[in-house]
Amino acid sequence: MRRLPAALAVSALLAWPAPAHAHLVTTGLGPVYDGVSHLLLTFDDLLPVLAMAALSGLNGPAAGRRTLFVLPAAWLAAGLAGHACRTPVLPAWTTAVSLLAVGILVAADRRLPPGVVTFLTVAVGIVHGWMNGASLAADGRAAGSLAGIAAAIFVLAALVSAFVASLRRPWTRIAVRAAGSWMAAIGLLFLGWILSGRG
Repeated sequence: MRRLPAALAVSALLAWPAPAHAHLVTTGLGPVYDGVSHLLLTFDDLLPVLAMAALSGLNGPAAGRRTLFVLPAAWLAAGLAGHACRTPVLPAWTTAVSLLAVGILVAADRRLPPGVVTFLTVAVGIVHGWMNGASLAADGRAAGSLAGIAAAIFVLAALVSAFVASLRRPWTRIAVRAAGSWMAAIGLLFLGWILSGRG
């Protein structure tokens, strides 16, 4: 009977909630690792990177190489500009629309001109990078996390675009298209969530 108060006290301490961070991840390992973990744990940033890498892979190795370098560079440049401006100049729903649009293009599996793939890559990088930079500034954090985000994007774009570009059998492209349709559906859900005022 005497152990019950002690057990309740220990249970209360263990159940005590940790401080929540609205959008940015804190690993305790420094801003670069915070940026890496932010990208890997934030689906509204991770999924557009995967979708853009899949789209570029479907359009061949040359498109994949362009995305490999253009996407992290655009994301980093826009992130630094957003951090300096400290204001998200784009509405929050633009991130959902970017995932929806790229997911639809992956599902359609149409050969796109190289300029269109590059334009889409830059657009995705600018939209998401600016939002990340503005979020960092609003949270009072240094821009160093953007370097981790850009590095993680480079690695993911390299792996996914190279894998998709190497696929030769028709059913494997169908699997990538199915993944694109799921990403488009998630983008539509994100859009509805944001427009309903819950996001």
